[in-house]
Parts: sequence; structure tokens; C-alpha cells
Amino acid sequence: MSKNIFFKKKNIKIKNAFPAYDLKRDFIINNIRPLHQAQKNDVTFFDSIKYRNLAEKTKASVCITLDTLKGYLPNKIEKIIVKNVLVEVLNITKKIYPFSDVDYPDLTLKKPITKKFKAVKFGNNVLVGKNVKIGKNSFIGSNTIIEHDVTIGNNCVIGSGVIIKNTVVGDRVVLQDDCKIGQKGFGFIPSKNKNIKFPHIGKVFINNDVEIASGCTIDRGSIDDTIIGANTYIDNQVHIAHNVKIGSNCMIAGQVGFAGSSKIGDNVSIGGQAGVSGHLVIGNNVKIGGGSGVVKNIEDNQIVMGYPAVPLKEFLRNKKK
Repeated sequence: MSKNIFFKKKNIKIKNAFPAYDLKRDFIINNIRPLHQAQKNDVTFFDSIKYRNLAEKTKASVCITLDTLKGYLPNKIEKIIVKNVLVEVLNITKKIYPFSDVDYPDLTLKKPITKKFKAVKFGNNVLVGKNVKIGKNSFIGSNTIIEHDVTIGNNCVIGSGVIIKNTVVGDRVVLQDDCKIGQKGFGFIPSKNKNIKFPHIGKVFINNDVEIASGCTIDRGSIDDTIIGANTYIDNQVHIAHNVKIGSNCMIAGQVGFAGSSKIGDNVSIGGQAGVSGHLVIGNNVKIGGGSGVVKNIEDNQIVMGYPAVPLKEFLRNKKK
């Protein structure tokens, strides 16, 4: 995750953030990042053995983790040992980014100034926030809202009724009518008295030559980012949850749903109304049949179908029984 330009950050020293722990160093926290992105003076977190390889290589200064997992982290990293990693991550994220758990409306929105966007064509009733950048020869449809700090590349076509926030859009991207991009994802921690909303400080990156059809929703990342790879085509009413990574040259049919933090490879084709569970890895050149339910990882070059999704030959054998 690159520098966060969408959320105001508070400068908090690490010892003030974790007063109950006897930490050796004191420094202003640079950011909270995933294991593989964290650098010096960053806080990271490690809550599952399946991320062991990333934990062993992380460059963070401090890691929130479980007592059973601390041994996989580099010796130089200071460990915050807790009973519930996600609760502690929620708490520190809200301290650093206090306005990241609710999508407050952008009150800087105004009619675009034509002198600033000389090479952009706007429909009626378009609203643009502060520090928005729109590339040359782009079209913005009527009643579209582009919130503060959003970047849109050259030669893009943004339809009518689109809302874009917390997002970086590449060149030659098409977003058809009524897409909603960059809103807060569905993340909370249940408790007896109240569900606690998890902050979402990530972004959406839409790479070059992507086309996204009408009525799609793409949530921004929570701690990581949501990414759509180059030359990927997405049909109507697809939902992409927080932290999902979709590769290049993918074809995704209508009403497909991706749960949070799943990673989709390159050249993947997915039929309509399929569902992909969270935290899965789908390999390259995979084909997933329409209506399938994917509940486990899929290796490269596989064709799967059914619920739960299984290799096509196995699915056809089962249908004959």
C-alpha cells in the first residue's frame, strides 16, 4: 500500500499507542501495513500460520501477533502479544486514522472548473472534490461524483451516476453507469453489545484498459488495497470486496461475488453468479463455471464447476450418478 492520501493521519508515538508494553524504541508510527508491505517504523500484524513465509521476511518495526506465532517473526521485531489480533489492529488503526471507520460525505464537492480540466468533457450535474486529477480526453457522465484526491487517467470513459472515492484509475478505463468504487467494505468484529466497525484505510487501484459494466461495486482495502489488473473485463452487478486482487486479462461475468482478501490470477474466466470465498488463491488460466461456489484454493490451469467447485471431470461424473 503506497502513501495514504485519502485519510488524515495522526502522528502517534509507538509507546503511547501501546502503553502496557515495555517497548525498547520510541518513534512516530509511519503507518500500519500488511506483513509484505511493512517497512521501518511501521506496525504490522500476524494472525495466521498460513502467512508464516511473509512473517519471516517482514521489515516492520512492531508486529501485533499471538503468543503461538511470535517465534516465526524476525528477532529484531518487537512483538505485541495479544489474545485477539484483529481487535488490536482495529484499535491502533482508529488511533492513527480516526475517521476511517465511517464514510463521511465529501463536503468539498463542487461543479468542476473547466479551466482546470480543459481536455475533459463533463455531463450535467457532475461534482468534483479537492485535489482530483483527470487525464486528457476523458469523458465524465452526468450526475457522477468524484471525491477528493481521486486520480483518473487519460482517455477514460466514466458513465452517469458513478461514485468514485479513495481510488486511482489508470488510462483507457471504462466505468459504466451506476458503478460505486472505493467505498468502505463489510468489516466488523462482533461483540455481545455492539458490532465494532473495522476501519478501512486502503484504496482501489484500477489498472489500464479495464472495463467495468453497470452497477458494479468495488470496496476499497481495509489495511491492504483492492486491485483490478490491466485489461480485465467485468460484467454487470459484480461485487468485489475489500483487499481482493484480480489479475490481468480476466473475464468476469454478471453477478459474480468475491469475498474479502481473495487473490485471483491472470487470464481467469468466471461464469455468471459464481461466488468466491474469502482469503483464497485462484491460480492463472483458471476457468470457473457459472453458479459455482469456490471454497478452497485452485491451482493454475484448472477448470472447475459446482458447489463446492470441483474439477470439471469430477463434476460431470457426479452428475451422472
